[in-house]
Amino acid sequence: MVNKIIQQLKESTQSLIDATYADMEDVRKANHTKLLERNSYKQELMEQVSILKQQLNDELSTQYHEGKNISVYKDSIDELELSLRDLHRANQQLASIVLPVRDIYKEIIDEITQQNGGSLIEVTA
Repeated sequence: MVNKIIQQLKESTQSLIDATYADMEDVRKANHTKLLERNSYKQELMEQVSILKQQLNDELSTQYHEGKNISVYKDSIDELELSLRDLHRANQQLASIVLPVRDIYKEIIDEITQQNGGSLIEVTA
């Protein structure tokens, strides 16, 4: 059971990594539609990873309390950790692309708001 959960976690993590790199490509291409479409998919994957992580912890705890040797899973768990680190790096790369763009938009909006006396949209009659 533990090996099955670990495998599912690896697959979900890899799917998140792939989606994150696809996000980076779509940001570069300014393909906002694809980014928005992918958000719900990524959210589902993150929820799945969270559930699987809890299941893995529960299963390992159960086996440990039953006196089973859980060290046999060490290599698989180490591989999973490497996948999670790869996901973290991919997210950092995406953030390094997205955050500067967000800051540029914020500066533009702040400037327009300031020019319009505190309102983003100037209404004249």
